Amino acid sequence: MITVAGALGTRVTLDAPARRIVSLVPSETEAVFMLGAGARVVGRTDYCVEPVGAVEHIPSVGGTKDADVDAIVALAPDLVLMNQEENTERMHQALAARGCAVHLCFPKTVSDAVTLTRELAILCGFDPDAHPVVQRLDASVREAERERAGRVPVRVFCPIWMDPLMTIRGDTFISDVLDLAGGANVFADRTRRYPLAADLGRTPALPPEKVGTRDVRYPRVTFDEVVARAPDVVLLPDEPHPFSEADAEVFRALPIPAALDGRVHRIEGKNLSWYSPRLIGAVGEVARWLHA
Repeated sequence: MITVAGALGTRVTLDAPARRIVSLVPSETEAVFMLGAGARVVGRTDYCVEPVGAVEHIPSVGGTKDADVDAIVALAPDLVLMNQEENTERMHQALAARGCAVHLCFPKTVSDAVTLTRELAILCGFDPDAHPVVQRLDASVREAERERAGRVPVRVFCPIWMDPLMTIRGDTFISDVLDLAGGANVFADRTRRYPLAADLGRTPALPPEKVGTRDVRYPRVTFDEVVARAPDVVLLPDEPHPFSEADAEVFRALPIPAALDGRVHRIEGKNLSWYSPRLIGAVGEVARWLHA
């Protein structure tokens, strides 16, 4: 019997290590492969594209938001991997009702990503304390923490969408990766306001009781706000929005230190937002973007 308490989501119990896994989360698909259990993945989403050359033969069950529950059940999984943000509660409830064992996570920090990796190792029957990938991940995070302690934080702006311009608050996974790499998110304190016009400063914001449980971690900001926050570096990831060279030129035209110093960079978004053991190298790559 294997039980994961689900520090990041729901508790899950398996009679034996998972042998047939359907992953509805691109980061977790990659993580299972990196842990050496990729042969057990029998289903994935259209967006589970890593590792390249290893996942293409695995049947897709649809997108992360609209996966086909019947197709998932037909694959007879003994474990389904889901994420509270990337997938939907409707899918989660439907799979649970069909008797599927679901591991539901929601990592918001690098520490959460380490915990998730350990949980996946346990569910696959590995001892996380003895697994070389988990050991390397632990060591890489400790090294990054030591390097961060010796750096002056770099003020960074990292949008995730262009129209409307959208970025990240401090309590997000991307912001924590930036922090570990030695960056200071210039919009860490900026809460998303509802409706859109309020986020853009055109109308009063709804009071908290009317916002309810809606996510306020991804504010939509104006270019004037970007200028006022004066970032030293602008990082433009290629996902979820594929920022183009034309987009980069818009930021290079702003009167901000990042533009004046030639520090507007288009980057690989997976190194910022994928919470798999790719963090072993990704945090160092982000640090190079910030401190070059």
